[in-house]
Amino acid sequence: MEPPILETLAARVDPAHTALVIIDMQKDFCRDGFATSKAGRPLDAVKVLIPRLVRLRDAARQAGALVIYVGFETYPEHMSDSGPWLTQRRRSTYAADKIAISGTEGMEFIEELSPIDGELTVHKHRYSGFKGTDLDMLLRAHNIRTVIPSGVSTNVCVESTFRDAFEHNYYVCVPEDACASWDMELHAATMKTANARFGLVTSIDEITGIWGAGARATAQAAE
Repeated sequence: MEPPILETLAARVDPAHTALVIIDMQKDFCRDGFATSKAGRPLDAVKVLIPRLVRLRDAARQAGALVIYVGFETYPEHMSDSGPWLTQRRRSTYAADKIAISGTEGMEFIEELSPIDGELTVHKHRYSGFKGTDLDMLLRAHNIRTVIPSGVSTNVCVESTFRDAFEHNYYVCVPEDACASWDMELHAATMKTANARFGLVTSIDEITGIWGAGARATAQAAE
């Protein structure tokens, strides 16, 4: 028998069962003078992203959607690195093999997108927020059906996370203006892949508009 399906974007992003997952908005990925900046990564797109993502995060808080911060963490002395992982990190574009090291300032979430009391954080050692973490357990504990992936980089950690979200049986709704890459052609390719195979590509305005309409309807019903 065919399972029930949430057909519309509005049904999928109902804040009662939706989580905004904010990925890798840490100083080593987002700030001048930190690891990826020192490796030559352009940060222009990230700087544009930050206020957009703050707006989406604040709307999620107001609507009552779950907000989860996923951050990268590397143990000192390569204790979380394997051979295949380390060799690829060393040849990857604008990357470093010592990034978001445990306990360093570079691992910290940027001030604008840091969790407040009651919000969840997950730390990962690979690209996907699901690999070797308790993200799936936390989502299921909160009865989440839909994941909104956001943050950096679109074509690496964001994509890896939404692929795994889909394969863990979550609806995926990707706001194209709530994530960014050092190469926006790669960002665009990821959006095309997401829309073709993994979920709905949407926008911050579409999602916040739905949440705002829901809040207005609730307020009118209470009058």
